[in-house]
Amino acid sequence: MFVIAVFFCDNAPELQEEHSMESYRYLLDIALILLGTKLFGIFSKKLRMPAVVGALVAGIVLGPAMLNLVEPNTIITALSELGVIVIMFSAGLETSITDLRRAGFKAFIIALLGVIVPLIVGYIIGMFYNTGPEAWLENLFIGVIFTATSVGITVETLKEMHCMATESGNTILAAAVIDDVLGIICLTLVTGMADSSVNIGVVMLKILGFLVFAVVVGLVMHRFFAWWFAHDNNNGLQRYSIVSFAFALIMAWASEEFFGVADITGAFVAGLIISGTRQCSYVTRRINTMSYMLISPIFFASIGLKLEPFQFSWGLIELIVVLCIGAVLTKIIGCGGGALLCKYNPTQSLRIGCGMISRGEVALIVANKGMALGLLSEFFVTPILLCVVFTTVITPVFLKLVYKHDDNDPDFLTRKEAHEQKLRIKEVMENPMTDQDAPATNV
Repeated sequence: MFVIAVFFCDNAPELQEEHSMESYRYLLDIALILLGTKLFGIFSKKLRMPAVVGALVAGIVLGPAMLNLVEPNTIITALSELGVIVIMFSAGLETSITDLRRAGFKAFIIALLGVIVPLIVGYIIGMFYNTGPEAWLENLFIGVIFTATSVGITVETLKEMHCMATESGNTILAAAVIDDVLGIICLTLVTGMADSSVNIGVVMLKILGFLVFAVVVGLVMHRFFAWWFAHDNNNGLQRYSIVSFAFALIMAWASEEFFGVADITGAFVAGLIISGTRQCSYVTRRINTMSYMLISPIFFASIGLKLEPFQFSWGLIELIVVLCIGAVLTKIIGCGGGALLCKYNPTQSLRIGCGMISRGEVALIVANKGMALGLLSEFFVTPILLCVVFTTVITPVFLKLVYKHDDNDPDFLTRKEAHEQKLRIKEVMENPMTDQDAPATNV
């Protein structure tokens, strides 16, 4: 079927001229993406890797960088933006508010170090390749791009491996939301230096306003959904998922439109509001079905589609390698180091650091903003795009490796089991000599 679709794609121009149906090309593009992501996803599963990796590779293979069968267009872009909103809404539905609240302060420390370390390292890398009296602002902007975290890839990978409900998984989600807010502040400060029309004080007030808005709406709407799900005698299951998804879209729109906060943050908050209610599991299943059938494959493939062919040079290759290594290590060191400071064990800290590596669409949005303001020159565009694709592809691979666990892994123990394990360890530390080790006494 995939081969047939490719044949029609190769002959699409002739077919379009013959039938004057150029506007319907997007249907073939979507079909190719769905078939390609599924085919490469199966192949990646055969290699014991998450299917997300295959979907990302499918976008690279189908896009301008290789076969050039599918090109980014307005429909694919819109669906990919909707895709990450759906993924984050689903993540909110499957997140425990109690666990998220427990990780609050720790997540802030992790996110803060996960922004500071990449910002500094990105600026230093820029200094080596971009010199001049006015280059410091562009170098600083490279650091801002480094601070970005796209949690959509991580969420999908953790869900696929059934690791979303782990302590480290909840911490990654909380830290990513805070990282998004801190990233917006950094972006605003740097763009404000280049664009006098940006009022930094107003932006900070909007971010504070969003936090108040999220709390107020959360308290009101959580009670509404809990009451509705509990008292609906008609058992209107279909309307539950429709109204819930509409609410997520409204929250995503409001956060971006009125407060300048990323739409994915609003969608995640919407999921948190509905989580824990009576029909939450039903809504989650319906949303996941929609995501799996259409939205998510397009989102993952769209990242690979953004990669353009380019001419290699040794200097360019060196810059790409340095950016990729720096992007990976800064998040592992920054976020992982922050997790260690917050008393997570080394394994959990490594998982949290790896979960924050992916830059994804967030970094691309930041880069586009920089190009529009003249803060990012053409010399850095291709290397940064390749770095974004690399971090997005490598994150599921790393997560697959670091989430191998045994029976005593604290991330996979229930709260009761974890407490019992701590008591046993404490008992052993206080009484290291067991009955078997005790010396025999004469009767």
